Formats: sequence, structure tokens, C-alpha cells
Amino acid sequence: MLIRLLYASRAAQALNHEAVEAILAQSRRRNPGLGLTGLLCYGGDVFMQVLEGGREAVNRLYAEIVCDPRHQDVTLLHYEEISERRFAGWTMGQVNLAKINPSILLKYSERPVLDPYAVSGRASMALLDDLIATASIL
Repeated sequence: MLIRLLYASRAAQALNHEAVEAILAQSRRRNPGLGLTGLLCYGGDVFMQVLEGGREAVNRLYAEIVCDPRHQDVTLLHYEEISERRFAGWTMGQVNLAKINPSILLKYSERPVLDPYAVSGRASMALLDDLIATASIL
């Protein structure tokens, strides 16, 4: 059974580029062995991440994230059973919103900033689909 989970969190402390790269590197090493794929989207101190994989692996990783002191305000935005992965090509894809056209963000929210707390989970998933379509994922 495949699951897709989307959550948002805020960094408990200010993160620099190197810290984000370290998080991504750890995910890219760990995720293939767990059968996980996904995408990390970040802007300012806000993170939005989608995880895909088996129910047990996704739920276990999400439980770790909720308890991780580097995260605060962890909020589940979307959770669904899926028949196929949308992010199969990425052990952990990356989107730095500082490098994309703000109009993509404005399409789904009141202001051109990442604020998944102010929009529906469906709108956040639609934003990720647009980021895929515009090749904004590294």
C-alpha cells in the first residue's frame, strides 16, 4: 500500500544553506533503503515536504519528524492512499522558493510567499504539481 503524506513545519532555529543541504543529503542517503521518495520545498523558515512510500515507512518517518527538535508547528496538510507515486524520480527533490517566479506562489495564496498554514492541503499539492511542470525541482 503506497501513501502520500504532505506536511508543513517551521525551523526551530534559523537555517543556512549548508544546514538545508545536510538535511537533503541525509534524506537522499536514507530514503532509497526505506523505499521513500518525495520533495522538500522551503522558503524562509517554512518547510513543506511530501513523502511517498509504504504506509509503515512514511508513518514512521513522519513520527520522527514530529518529535525532531529542529521542527516546530508540524502540521499534517494531506494524507492519501495512492496507486502510483508522483515524485518517483526523487529520493528527495528540492525546491528553493527564493529562486522561482513569485507568481507561481501567488496563484495559490494571498501573498507570493510559501505559507502552507494559510491554504488548503489540496492547494499545496497543486503548487507542487506546478513546480514539477515548470521544472523548478532540483
